[in-house]
Amino acid sequence: MRIVPCTLFAHLKKLIHTPTMAKSKFEYVRTFETEEKLLPNSWIVVRIDGRAFHQFSTKHNFKKPNDSNALALMNKAASVVMNEFKDISLCYGQSDEYSFVLRKDTTLYNRRAPKIMTYINSLFSASYVFYWSHFFKETKLKYPPVFDARVILYPSDENLRDYLSWRQADCHINNLYNTTFWALVLKGGLTNAEAEKRLSGTLSSDKNEILFSEFGTNYNNEPEMFKKGTILLRKRVKNPKHGKTRVVVLPFHEDLIQDSFWERNSEILGIKTAQHYEWPENTPLPLLVLSQLHLDPDRDEELTLIEDTT
Repeated sequence: MRIVPCTLFAHLKKLIHTPTMAKSKFEYVRTFETEEKLLPNSWIVVRIDGRAFHQFSTKHNFKKPNDSNALALMNKAASVVMNEFKDISLCYGQSDEYSFVLRKDTTLYNRRAPKIMTYINSLFSASYVFYWSHFFKETKLKYPPVFDARVILYPSDENLRDYLSWRQADCHINNLYNTTFWALVLKGGLTNAEAEKRLSGTLSSDKNEILFSEFGTNYNNEPEMFKKGTILLRKRVKNPKHGKTRVVVLPFHEDLIQDSFWERNSEILGIKTAQHYEWPENTPLPLLVLSQLHLDPDRDEELTLIEDTT
């Protein structure tokens, strides 16, 4: 007597041997997805910005007008992003924002805007939370920080330079105001409203005069990171322990508006490999660099991503 397999078993067997078993009648919804690709031969900038960071900084007791640990954490998170995405040639950060410049010939994720933006933003945000305790050992993170992101295209080198100059000029204007404002509040005894009224309509020269004449502060002597923000560049440096060179992300706090910066770092616009950089003698390497050279006493572990090639 011939045994006939049950209907269910036969159906399952057929499915197992059917190459298209992953498809379903619902797959048509994928046709609603759009491929928003960025124009070729244009500089891509992804700028992330903290949401409601005035409140966030107050809740976590950031020092006024600048908290060095908060800025160092931003730089650390940005360096993780730059180390992960090799097509990022420059980053610029100030306060609670960071701009990531991708080389104009990048084919990262086929230049799909949403994918580039979300990957950079999510990795930055995750790194900010991941490394929080490294920079705020005594302050527990009370709630998750939030960053928004946008993608901007700049067709020419001049456009890109003007964008970065705008952000650095913004850094200087905001920092001068905040430095004067908090001097009036913390040292001068004014309320926030009184300090705001005092500074209304003042020029940069007026704020410099207030700082110098009333508080003995020469604004020119303030830390360069506060006045100019942080530029992250990929450079080849010598490991002081064994002398071998390695490409690392280096922080700079200098004027990027002038031509001299772009002449010294010609590989950025020239889309070339990282140049060798001699760190000034008698100047200790920043912790940001020591960790990349595996010389950091804390030996923190970088976030590791599984590359998505889709």
